[in-house]
Amino acid sequence: MNDHTPSPVAAQARVTMLGHFAIEVDGQTITDETNRSQKQWSVLCYLIAHRDRTVSQGELIELFWPDEENANPANALKTLLYRARAALAPLFPPQVNPILSQRGSYSWNPAIRCRVDAETFEELCRRADDPELSSDARVELYAKAVELYRGDYLPKLSGQLWVTSVSAHYHALYIKAVKALGALLERSERYGDMEALCTAATQIDALDEDLHILMIRALLNQGKNAAALKHYQQATQMLSRALGIRPSQEMLSLYREIMDVEEALETDLEVIQQQLWETASRAGAYLCEYGFFREFYRLEVRRSARSRTSVRIALLSVGLPGGGTPPLPVLNETMDLLEDVLIHNLRQGDVIAKYSAAQFVLMLPGVDSTNSVNVMERIVSSFYRLHRQVYLKLSYKIRAL
Repeated sequence: MNDHTPSPVAAQARVTMLGHFAIEVDGQTITDETNRSQKQWSVLCYLIAHRDRTVSQGELIELFWPDEENANPANALKTLLYRARAALAPLFPPQVNPILSQRGSYSWNPAIRCRVDAETFEELCRRADDPELSSDARVELYAKAVELYRGDYLPKLSGQLWVTSVSAHYHALYIKAVKALGALLERSERYGDMEALCTAATQIDALDEDLHILMIRALLNQGKNAAALKHYQQATQMLSRALGIRPSQEMLSLYREIMDVEEALETDLEVIQQQLWETASRAGAYLCEYGFFREFYRLEVRRSARSRTSVRIALLSVGLPGGGTPPLPVLNETMDLLEDVLIHNLRQGDVIAKYSAAQFVLMLPGVDSTNSVNVMERIVSSFYRLHRQVYLKLSYKIRAL
């Protein structure tokens, strides 16, 4: 590889880095679907991403051969760049060399102008952030930006250190843009567009609670109450299992709003009675969302004060034998098993809710202090008798209502 000077022949390249890598020139395209080494694509993408400067041989070796024992990393780099040039050859005339080398440094040929989707995306977000623009103008800019974001930055190279930080930057920018666009669409009462936006965004990031909140609001505003309830249940379960977090106060407020709307809409008493009968006829204890549990609690406080009946609240926790929270996969499996034991070993009048990723809260009406301890001991014994392989520790606390 001898020194090269920039070719006087200009070329225009469209480069995709969001969702996958592709480079297109005059209708000809190569992508990272081609069976080539990951390191080759990574070096090529690095040079394009830093095409405004020359990159030293030492910088590339430090990035791509940091811990490898290679007798001659400089030669390995030259071989890699030779193959990268060969991969790019079908896109350019023979006289246009896309990768230049000079005095131990490398650079992307400045005569080849690149339009990179990630950079266009960031520029659109920057312009859309301007509060001086009209709402319609901001919506248009944000919509163009989020349409460009077809996935995270260079996902096939996500293990590369240099890609990780850049990917995190663009991902955060995308989530911020979606939330801003969602708020603008909600103010404009464009709830269908808001739903479509959130559907696409939750496929990219399913663990951002704010996106699920936007989705539920979009569904509620369209009168899709059953769909809103279903999304709430799926989202809270997923967030609990993946991150071990409880729904936020805003999420719980939405849940109460869904329930209020559902109850207000049904006017057929026979239908209501049938729904109540289906609930009452289920065997075992009643399992509900924590938001519902709180309403049951408030109702039971009033009832017990009037009737002077005894009610106990219990908190059942799962932890490591020496203390602390178990790894989420193990914890989720144990909580599933424990849920089944609780339902089948408590009475129909007892109420259960998941309080956190590692805890259930129980309401035990009509039991005194001694009986409530007996109930919890029976639960613990039944669990270990059925699931002897579980090494986690169950512990409980009991208080009067």
